[in-house]
Amino acid sequence: MSGKILVAYFSASGVTAHAAKEIAIATGADLYEIRPEMPYTAADLDWTDKSSRSSAEMNDPACRPAIARPAPDMAQYDTVLLGFPIWWYVEPRIVDTFLESCDFSGKTIIPFATSGGSGISGAEKSLKKHCPEAQWEKGQLLNGSNAVAWAREALNA
Repeated sequence: MSGKILVAYFSASGVTAHAAKEIAIATGADLYEIRPEMPYTAADLDWTDKSSRSSAEMNDPACRPAIARPAPDMAQYDTVLLGFPIWWYVEPRIVDTFLESCDFSGKTIIPFATSGGSGISGAEKSLKKHCPEAQWEKGQLLNGSNAVAWAREALNA
């Protein structure tokens, strides 16, 4: 693929951030963190607590957590590598906020995710519903040191 590339990512614990930063450096892409206006605490992220913030957000399909700073102008990018952890088999709601706040018409989006045990297929289906105007490419679960190799291969496809 040619054109300008953006690596946009949300990371709650730093795992996805690490992969995103490696990918951006290796591919020469710009980097944008989808950072919540109200940062998540450890208690917020306790998925075993049904009243935790992350559980409440994921149980409400309409929830759209606010993003701390606006996304860059998408008009300058041709391809977006979109990274996030898998929560409840899909992307976190803040990723939906990002997708719904930008114009991705004619853009190629390639998702990547990190997870302790879930696959990326549920997120791939969900992402397409939130942003149907984009050209979606197959995503990848990155739980090791294969982030750079995967990104280079995905961009050369």
